[in-house]
Amino acid sequence: MVNGSATSAPPAPLVPPPPSGAPALPPPAAGPANLPEPVRPAPINVPPTTQLIPRVSDNGATGTQSGPPTLSASGAHWAPPPTPQGSAPVPPAPQQFQPPQPRAPQPGQPAPAPQYARPSQPGAVPPNAPQGYPQRPPGQLGQPGPNQFGQPGQPGPNQPGQPGQHGPHSPHGQTQPGAPQYGPPSGAPAPNQYAPRPGYPAANPYGANAPGMAGPATPLGFQAAQDLTSDRLVRKAEPIARTGWRKTVRTASGGLLKPAPGKTEQRRLELLERVRTPLRGCYRIAVISLKGGVGKTTTTTALGATLSWNRGDRVIAVDANPDAGTLGRRVPRETGATIRDMLQALPAIQSYVDMRRFTSQARSRLEILANDVDPAVSTTFNDEDYRRIIEALQRQYSIILTDSGTGLLYSAMRGVLQMADQLIVVSTPSVDGGNSASTTLDWLTAQGYQDLVARSITVISGVRPSAKEFDLNQLITHFAARCRAVVPVPFDPHLGTGAEIELDMLRPATADAYLELAAHVADAFADRAH
Repeated sequence: MVNGSATSAPPAPLVPPPPSGAPALPPPAAGPANLPEPVRPAPINVPPTTQLIPRVSDNGATGTQSGPPTLSASGAHWAPPPTPQGSAPVPPAPQQFQPPQPRAPQPGQPAPAPQYARPSQPGAVPPNAPQGYPQRPPGQLGQPGPNQFGQPGQPGPNQPGQPGQHGPHSPHGQTQPGAPQYGPPSGAPAPNQYAPRPGYPAANPYGANAPGMAGPATPLGFQAAQDLTSDRLVRKAEPIARTGWRKTVRTASGGLLKPAPGKTEQRRLELLERVRTPLRGCYRIAVISLKGGVGKTTTTTALGATLSWNRGDRVIAVDANPDAGTLGRRVPRETGATIRDMLQALPAIQSYVDMRRFTSQARSRLEILANDVDPAVSTTFNDEDYRRIIEALQRQYSIILTDSGTGLLYSAMRGVLQMADQLIVVSTPSVDGGNSASTTLDWLTAQGYQDLVARSITVISGVRPSAKEFDLNQLITHFAARCRAVVPVPFDPHLGTGAEIELDMLRPATADAYLELAAHVADAFADRAH
């Protein structure tokens, strides 16, 4: 009692009672009496009780922090007691991270329920669930509710409970007893999650292997092969002239000036692209004429050399002339074997290497199967022998050209026409040559080869310089109305010698004419591919 008034004791600090079994907290150290009591802020959102967090001491024993807790805006935390004046501060003991431990239940109190537990009944919500906790509509267990697509009764993809899928509450694809099931009822077939929904088109109406569509059966790398092509990714260089005065300008400028190809060279490039049309299987071409001396052998050799040189396929020319043909003299002879020798050795021929022993090859890679020079022996070559030879050759060669003999009534001519895919009729730029070629087409039409005549090509071969008085355009117009194409070949001194044919020795106009003939022949290769 001072001055007649009672001095009230300072309020005791708010120290929660220690849990059962924990050591009692020591009283706070007494501070100087003259210091006023520090003003503490009012607690904000302080829970009704403060739980002490046990820590592990250095020796492993579990204890509690001593001293009263300090209240802050975020809650209660432990602060070391104030150090008495005059004494050295005691460094705090190092603390080790310890995850929060669950509070032991008090005697006589029920154990708290775990938060966010799965409800035991449909539609039930945990008592401590946060706002926005998904609620399942009331219904029977085992029946699926509305999925993410908004259709009742159809489970969405990758939902737990479907056969073959493992969810967090169904280890190894088996549903725990007592847990709600989200899949179809037991015994019901699993719904097809890839089936199109009503009102929506199918994802892939052309099948899993449709071009540009990736599906379960699409092979590895299919999408890359369709999109990442060289035509789309690589910039093509502009074409430059490689012949004529434009090539001279490019060479003289050191490549600084690159003139584009002229019309003639551009035309040649287009023909070359047609000549290289892909071919599936074997293609058989027959060169025929009713009249002799019109250039059948020359046309066969020059055409075969052009195809072989510009394509790279195996091309062979067969001499089917019964009157001692001269096809074997148009290329360097590498062997003395003839078509008769190959016919006798057919049972022993098993590969291309075996067949190569009977042929001769030119620099253009064209191969020649020569005939006997003795007419008495060559006349025994009949229709059956020709068919056997062609059937053996078509297993090793892509293109077979047949140089037929003069006339249309000898024995092998029937097999030549029946096995031919393309027919080339040779004429000369003269009145008698034109009449002979036209008569050949008439005879073929009368014998039932209308389709072969419609696909045929007429070659007007300039075996000699044509007279100025002859109107070549009228002859071209006549055959253009009866055949698929007409190709005039100008006279060339190199061909007029009748010796071995070399493509690099031909005049440019003659070489372009045979290139055009090869392009017309190769146009039919595209029809074979379909």
